[in-house]
Amino acid sequence: MEALPTELVVLAWSVVLLFVHIMLQGAGATRDNGLDYNASARDEERPVSKLTGRLNRAKNNFLETYPAFVALALALAVSGRTGGWAATGAVVWIVARIVYLPLYAAGVPVIRSLAYVVSVVGLALMFVGLLF
Repeated sequence: MEALPTELVVLAWSVVLLFVHIMLQGAGATRDNGLDYNASARDEERPVSKLTGRLNRAKNNFLETYPAFVALALALAVSGRTGGWAATGAVVWIVARIVYLPLYAAGVPVIRSLAYVVSVVGLALMFVGLLF
């Protein structure tokens, strides 16, 4: 069996990271407001702890750039332009996104923002690998 390109391996692991975001935020919301509320339609908003709020914002931030990563990874694979800068960019993106989550949860301000910027650099490397 032929090995998958790095970009597709990272894409597969990014799905795991997506579910880590969802599960952590959901667990926090359940802890804060109970299983009955969290399993309901949640028509009325209830307050959550600082940690759960941070986990929710970290998840939302992940979801803001995730479509760009998925599009770039798939475009690279379909076009056969995987490897090199593109593969490096994919790895940079996921490592930065993994680092970002605990930094945001802990409320670390500047380093968290740097991790975000590094993840965007990873996307830029993928873009360069695709077009140049």
